[in-house]
Amino acid sequence: MTDLSAMFSGTKEVDEKVRFDEKALGEYLSQNLDGFKGPMEVRQFKGGQSNPTYAIFAGGKEYVLRRKPPGKLLPSAHAVDREYKVLKALGDHTDVPVAKVHCLCMDESVIGSIFYVMDLVGGRVLWDQSLADFDKSERGAYYDAMNDTMARLHLADYEAIGLADFGRPGNYVGRQISRWSKQYRASETEEIPEMEKLMEWLPDNIPDADSTCVVHGDYRMDNMIFHPTEPKVLAVLDWELATLGDPLGDFSYHAMSWRLPPGLFRGIGGLDLADLGIPSEEEYVAAYCRRTGREGVGNWDFYLAYNMFKIAAILQGIAGRVRDGTANSEHAKQQVERIRPMAEFAWEQAEKVIKAG
Repeated sequence: MTDLSAMFSGTKEVDEKVRFDEKALGEYLSQNLDGFKGPMEVRQFKGGQSNPTYAIFAGGKEYVLRRKPPGKLLPSAHAVDREYKVLKALGDHTDVPVAKVHCLCMDESVIGSIFYVMDLVGGRVLWDQSLADFDKSERGAYYDAMNDTMARLHLADYEAIGLADFGRPGNYVGRQISRWSKQYRASETEEIPEMEKLMEWLPDNIPDADSTCVVHGDYRMDNMIFHPTEPKVLAVLDWELATLGDPLGDFSYHAMSWRLPPGLFRGIGGLDLADLGIPSEEEYVAAYCRRTGREGVGNWDFYLAYNMFKIAAILQGIAGRVRDGTANSEHAKQQVERIRPMAEFAWEQAEKVIKAG
């Protein structure tokens, strides 16, 4: 299995193509971030395929800067201003764990694109979903912490916390299928038959959503900061795809790990979960339903097919950035190799729905 921790954890010197005027940033933060004072050091986080993310060290404090990448961008992508808005609302009004945000800069002249700054949350990012470095007795608690955190997000009253205009209630999955189909076409580098079938089949088989909530859009283990020693989520990261949407569309994205093999987008499918002390898919779904007051989840295979399609389209977007020379990670090419197998797994889920009639 690829060592994702070695590939993506920690920081490095800032890549040439995403460097910026650090003096201009320092001047801006001195005026717009309470308590900020230099000297300042800037490092780039290794992880992140989409929005370049930097560690800022200054005056004994540690911050994180997220920015839109430079260069040609797909429509509606890299919306760091939306990230800032949802982080601000959740941090101020809910118990959903997020980093504290400080400022949003919409002036592209400062560093070349819009950005926001938040606290750097100390803790652990866990890249291996099998939690191989943990004891069997510990693993279940980490999964339970993720489950609890997602339930809290989905139970948040989005109108009461000022996010009534954060998206359009209704037809979330339909809009997502349309969006990712367009982005797939805009980045397409080769024809994949399963993607063609999915783009034809998915729009005609969308189930009715039974509720609307704030959805994260990319909720997975390695998008969280865990406590240094405890099974506790300190902050959920990477809110670029957050909007108002179908909670089952969001939860099934998180839960598709149970259907994917190790090495394919953090999959744990095929592992002996009981021996590892990791809950089964059925147990994990039941825990989410218990916390959110659901009697169960319907149209599960459709939701899994949709989310695997979404991942394939996202990976295709990375392929497009590799082609255009704007990919932000040196490991982007490895991600591209996963597009076709992900599309094949997505179509397998769709076929289950078709066969079930």
